[in-house]
Amino acid sequence: MEFAAGARLEVRITASDVGKRVTVRSVAEEAAPGAAFTDTVGILTSWEEGVLLVTRRDGTRVRLAEEAVVAAKTVPAAPARRRGPAADYAELAGVQERGWRAAEREALGGWLLRASVVDGAGFTRRANSVLPLGDPGMPLPRALDRVREWYGARGLPAYAQLATGAGDTQEVLAAELEALGWRREVSALVMVGALAPLAELGPEPVGSLAVAAPVAEGPEAVDPGVRLGRTPDEAWLRRYHRAAGQESGGVPEGVRAVLASGPSPWFARIDAADIPAGVPAGAGREGGEPASGGGDFAHTGTGVSGAAGVPDAIGRCVVDGRWAGFAAVEVAPERRRRGLAQRVMGALARTALAEGASAAWLQVERDNEAAIALYTRLGFTVHHHYHHYRAPEAA
Repeated sequence: MEFAAGARLEVRITASDVGKRVTVRSVAEEAAPGAAFTDTVGILTSWEEGVLLVTRRDGTRVRLAEEAVVAAKTVPAAPARRRGPAADYAELAGVQERGWRAAEREALGGWLLRASVVDGAGFTRRANSVLPLGDPGMPLPRALDRVREWYGARGLPAYAQLATGAGDTQEVLAAELEALGWRREVSALVMVGALAPLAELGPEPVGSLAVAAPVAEGPEAVDPGVRLGRTPDEAWLRRYHRAAGQESGGVPEGVRAVLASGPSPWFARIDAADIPAGVPAGAGREGGEPASGGGDFAHTGTGVSGAAGVPDAIGRCVVDGRWAGFAAVEVAPERRRRGLAQRVMGALARTALAEGASAAWLQVERDNEAAIALYTRLGFTVHHHYHHYRAPEAA
């Protein structure tokens, strides 16, 4: 813990330290034998009416009664990453925004209003939420009123996308929104890792990972069964969970526009005919493909299984400078445990490397343990957590 054994216990923080990273030792409410105290580390987000509110890295909040605190002090910002590419939140948030670009964008000071209305509804929360990366240029209540008006004019609920857990994230703002009645609906992890190891993923199972031929041979030479393109074609869209079941050519243009956005987007797919007949279920990785889920994350597995013209696996990657962002890695349920997700990611990674990228990022739902375990084995670590807050209904 942050307090050395035998050290003198002192409360060295005050309400003026709101916004700083702290460690607080307090009397445990239900102390186990030999554990009369508990330590809480996070951002001090408020100190009012005798209650300290500390936000942990994953966004959970701990309320501590002032009289229960026996020691507290400020501590340095989250330690530098020991593995994976270094990046501050502002850099990564900008890359993520460009890689899933909303159809309509408008600045509100240092905030970015985003909307992508498709068939009368917002296509994904990411493309239909305000992204506060700075000062809105007006008092918070007025800025939130402006946000609600802007989304209301488009027939959309007002959402805010906030982050916690990195050195420059928005724990204090998130606590302020909650105090004003905004409700957190969805949380996810943003994970980062080196790109080069992903480029080794391919069709030949070796050990616990599928390792391909040398990168120098090029994406197609390494794994010709993965088809690459610059836009999501009709076959790719038939697997994509947000478009599955649509008639050919019936996927709204607004959906296609968001998917094809970004500085340098790439799309990959594996058709049933491109899977070697001798590859048994489970080849390439113990534990199989990540479990299916919702959202625009790199771990879903929905679609119309077994339908003609529906690929067995797809994926999307956007190259933006040194970053390659992976999303929509989806595998047919009956084709999991064959390393298809890794083959898709490997082909996209080799393409991104050829464009000069060196770092990778992806998003995964916080409760998708299978996907998190897979990406951890592939060298990814958690950079920060992000959350979507929904405005309260108007009185």
